Amino acid sequence: LPFIMLLVVAAFIVAFVLLLYMISPLISPKPLKLNGAHVVVTGGSSGIGKSIAVECYRQGAFITLVARDEEKLLRAKKEVEKYAINDKQVVLCVSVDVSSDYTQVENVIKQAQEKLGPVDMLINCAGTSISAKFEEMEVERFKEMIELNYLGSVYPTRAVITTMKERRMGRIMFVSSQAGQIGLFGYTAYSASKFALRGLAEALQMEVKPYNIYVTLAFPPDTDTPLLAEENKSKPLETKLISETSGVWQPDQVAKIFVRDAVQGNFNSSVGPDGYMLSALTCGMSPVTSITEGLQQIVTMGLFRSIALFYLGSFDSIVRRCMIQREQSKEAD
Repeated sequence: LPFIMLLVVAAFIVAFVLLLYMISPLISPKPLKLNGAHVVVTGGSSGIGKSIAVECYRQGAFITLVARDEEKLLRAKKEVEKYAINDKQVVLCVSVDVSSDYTQVENVIKQAQEKLGPVDMLINCAGTSISAKFEEMEVERFKEMIELNYLGSVYPTRAVITTMKERRMGRIMFVSSQAGQIGLFGYTAYSASKFALRGLAEALQMEVKPYNIYVTLAFPPDTDTPLLAEENKSKPLETKLISETSGVWQPDQVAKIFVRDAVQGNFNSSVGPDGYMLSALTCGMSPVTSITEGLQQIVTMGLFRSIALFYLGSFDSIVRRCMIQREQSKEAD
């Protein structure tokens, strides 16, 4: 009898999971077609932003690249144009600081829409990273992080949201960071600004979902970009050692995943096994795109939390060892 009951329970679980997989596509958003779509990429002159622009252009999109440096924008424009799939595609460059003045951002977005049509997908990729100990971080840096990493995403989004609501369609991506899921040594300014994007994304998704607009919150790992190379020059030893516990990804690999998730309307977009685990662990009250996604988070939460405790213990050990080595070095001097 116990064996028969076990079989019945197992059969019920299998049937339930299969049913979820069958129902899931029915409640998931319809994928956005990039062929002919207008995609705006802030921070599009280099790194992940440029790679996202290339990936979208490969699929037939019209691209507006937004960044501050005109020379970098023109170089990026030439690189993106190499991947055209038809003669109608256009790459438009707009030089503006997306974090300085909302009116200016609104005007350039309006100009881009007049030339290439309404924005179908907005990629908020503009941002920067600074790593230092809390007491050694200049106070002005905290303000800079919030202005660029947070307000630099608020302003472009605010500029396109009305038109998207009127058209009852759209995709908006906020590029956060794995440091926007877990606070790490040296990232007191950076992590705070990236954590803020989660609150923005979750609240905005609840507002715009009835209008068939879907928000994607992307969490890139360490990625081989000019920004990472610059950050590594002044990164504290503890931060370097912690970062080395995971690998460095190429921007084109990261871009493919982010574009796929944005097109599908997935709220969370992560890269690699570490990224998947972090997204499941930190999902909290985040929206889900499908029932199966929610089920996976429920099933894996306990296991992933156990693994995370080992990671946190390892990070604490690294910080402690570095502190002891510094103290011994001071005593020796």
